[in-house]
This record gives sequence, C-alpha cells and structure tokens, in this order.
Amino acid sequence: MRVTAQEHTQSTSGTAPASDLPAPPLFGSRSIAEVFTSAAASMGIPGFANQLHLPAAQRVCVVLADGLGRSLLKQKASHTPFLRSILSGGQGSVPNWIDSAFPSTTAASLASLGTGLPAGQHGMVGYDVLDPSQDKVVNLLGNWDAHVDPARWQPHATVFERIAAEADVVTVSLPQFGSSPMTQAALRGSRFVGGTSLHARTAAAAEAMSGGGRSLMYFYVNELDKAGHRYGCQSDRWEHQLEELDSTVKRLSATLPPGTTIVLTGDHGMLDVPESQRIDYSADASLVAGVRHTAGEPRMVHLYLEPDVTDPQRESLISAWRTRFGERIWAFTREQAIGAGLFGDVQPEVAPRIGDVMIAARDTLALYDTRRVRPASLEVVGQHGSLTKAEREVPFLCFPAAGKKGKRG
Repeated sequence: MRVTAQEHTQSTSGTAPASDLPAPPLFGSRSIAEVFTSAAASMGIPGFANQLHLPAAQRVCVVLADGLGRSLLKQKASHTPFLRSILSGGQGSVPNWIDSAFPSTTAASLASLGTGLPAGQHGMVGYDVLDPSQDKVVNLLGNWDAHVDPARWQPHATVFERIAAEADVVTVSLPQFGSSPMTQAALRGSRFVGGTSLHARTAAAAEAMSGGGRSLMYFYVNELDKAGHRYGCQSDRWEHQLEELDSTVKRLSATLPPGTTIVLTGDHGMLDVPESQRIDYSADASLVAGVRHTAGEPRMVHLYLEPDVTDPQRESLISAWRTRFGERIWAFTREQAIGAGLFGDVQPEVAPRIGDVMIAARDTLALYDTRRVRPASLEVVGQHGSLTKAEREVPFLCFPAAGKKGKRG
C-alpha cells in the first residue's frame, strides 16, 4: 500500500499545506527516476515507458557525474568544449535537463536512478536518516549500520534486476563501490567492472560494450563531487575536474560502439557555502526543543521529535526556526512535505524515516548539529540537498557515440 500526497494530507489533523514550498520533482515525466526506465524502453525492452524520448538503440551508456548541476554546467561552459558542442547541436524532443530526487543528495537520487522510483517508495530519504526500528540515525551512503540490511531497507527490484534477462547490464565505477551497501540497495543486479581512474573506467567501458546485443551501462564519475565538497564548485580544482569529465565523455564517444546512445546527467547540483554561513544550530536551545534526533544534510535537516511533543510545541519549534532564519529557510512538517509531493507517493514504512519537522536552506546556508557530526564536516565548501534550482536541476545530454572512426568533437 502506498500513501499518496492527497491521501496523506487528508489523513492528517489540520496541518495546512506549506504554500511557499517549490513544486516537487517531476517524478513520472522528467526526473532522474525516468533515466534507466527510458533507456530500457529505448532498447525495446517491454514493460517500460520512454518518458524522456530517448532514440531507439541497442546499447545505452548512462554517465552519472556526481555533483553536476545544470546551472554549473552552463556557468562553466568554456571548460567543456565537447559537451558544449553537444548542447549546441540540440537533441530534438529529448529534454536537456531533469530533476534530481528530493532531497537533492546522492543516496536519494542514485536510488531513484536505480529503481525508477521516488524516495517515498525506495526509502532512501536522505544522507542519514532515522531507522525507526532501532530508534537510531543511520547513514545511507558510506558505512551502513551493521543492523540495516540494504535489501530490506530498499526492497524493490532495480531496473537492472528487471531487465537482466533481456540485456547485458554493466556498472563501471570505482572498485570500492562493487559490493558497497549503497550498490546493494540501489543498483544491484548488474555486472560490475571497476577502474580506479577515469582513463581506466573509459577503457573498461569500451571493452564491456564490445560484444553484440542489447546493453545498458551505468558509468559513475565521482571526482567532480569530491572536488566540490573539498574546494568548492567555484574553485580551480572543480573546473579541472569538469574538464576531465568533458575529456572522459569525448573518449567514451570515440571508443563505444557505433549505435550506442550516450546519456550524461547528474544526481544533484551544488553551491558554495562560505565558512561564516556554516552554522551550529544546536547551540540555540529553541531550535532543538523537543528534538530527539537530528539527521539529513546541512542544507536539508530532518528533526525527529520526542514522542510526547504536542502539535503546539511542534509549531513553536517551527516558529523558532523561522524567527531565527526568516526567508533564508523553508520550515515544514513531514505531512506538508508528503502533501506537497516532495517524496512522491510515500509508502507507510517509509514515512517514519522522514523528519517530523524539516528545514531546507533557501540561500547560501548550511546547518549543523555539532553534538553529533565530526568537526571536519564544517569544512565542506560545496553543498547540496535542498530545493533550490542550483541543487535540484541537473543536465540531461543525449547523443550517439561516434565510434572509433567518428569525427565528432
């Protein structure tokens, strides 16, 4: 059973909609959840809809550039001559951008990519979130809690699992992600090929797709995201990695077999937060009154309340946040988030993983609970997770591989 946005709003007691929230991700038509499903449909595999209008092809290679936002790619176009040539050539009815999942973070978006579902169904609703069965905050990206089974936390079949009998499904990524809990939860079911460098991954991709028949490949690039977090997305280091990405995609175009569709997208965008705006909210008692657990991202905070907190107390907590930060944040309840469709339709077992109160940053602001996060967390420059266009809109480039004899770029 799923809880739809309308049903959840009707079942809550007097919770008004959050009228100032942005529109939800375009689940079902133009989001990261439609990438693999559209690719499968474009390959002629039954049971999938080609919502993104990809051209018919025997093979599709989906390049996921972690941290690549639509606005950043536009700002830094001078660093991407190959991708710029693709954009300038147009791509017909295929959209040139899509929405990330909500929150605009890797765990949520990669799970939507892998399953074709919004976070309210696959259950990966943040970087770290509450596990209600343990009454404990667990991380969904790095080292998972020993008591959390990825296949039970995210029980839905992945697109890879659904099409494995019809096509060769391949993941090309860093070796350490081959058996990671995140892969087991969101991207299980493919043949894994590891490569430590972008050059190694490009060579591995060409080899993996050299055979005949239908093939869907997932090619993961994390270098851009790492540079953004450490140095900022306006740094020379980030621009260098963007240039490396451009070169990598050009090499893929030259080495993948003709007749292959290449798709480039991102899992979220990014913006830089100055050190002065990385704020320890736990130092203000009014912002954690009645709060049992804190989780999420610095730009999308989940607040889980004590069981005996009343509705008036919850409203007082929201009021305290709005008094402190004003229009710099969106402050809303779980019911309002579900009613607004931010997580798509929400399954009953997923709803308690979502914060009772949620705080999303509207400008260059990052919010930390220093009682539970490492001091190094406050050194992160590039940030994401919230509802701004810079974080949620990601590019979507689609073009045919040129092959070894091609002249493109």
